[in-house]
Amino acid sequence: MHKMPCVKLDPGQSALLIIDIQPVLNKTIFEADRVLSRSAFLIKMANLLDIPVLATEQNPFRMGQLEPSLSLLVRSELIFSKMAFSAAGSSEFLDALALTGRKQVVLVGIETHICVSQTAHDLQRLGYQVVVCPDGVSARSLERHKLGMERIRDAGIVPAHTESVAYEWLGSAAHPEFKSALSIVKENP
Repeated sequence: MHKMPCVKLDPGQSALLIIDIQPVLNKTIFEADRVLSRSAFLIKMANLLDIPVLATEQNPFRMGQLEPSLSLLVRSELIFSKMAFSAAGSSEFLDALALTGRKQVVLVGIETHICVSQTAHDLQRLGYQVVVCPDGVSARSLERHKLGMERIRDAGIVPAHTESVAYEWLGSAAHPEFKSALSIVKENP
């Protein structure tokens, strides 16, 4: 078992990645509504705090595009189609991530044990500090989700609740956007 690395999220070093939350895939996902709402919550927080938000779509020609409620919150030029299960299999995505200059990547999306896991492992190997939000990811069954999270954690990748991420980004109740952030928290219990 790896000793867990200490990762304190810095809003100036963080990027958020939304992995493959697409309507065709969502239909089969355990607690898909939870994944959708927690992902939307974190996107709103990232947008409020000027944290880059990137997204991927797995084989969009067959699986459809990013969930419409989320695509309204993500700049279209930062949504990348991919065929590889890992987002790191998309050179366009990797180039865009590198252009942000950010070294921390927070992950939400589907499926925990496939695309989220492979992306987390690959980004870690590429030198990024990776955080996966267990409440913002899922799979076709609870068992697959749990096994995926166990593997992710066993690799030394840090799990964190979406709300923990948001409050780390804020850092203090004295943050100039704290009141706006608090309203996002209240809208997304």
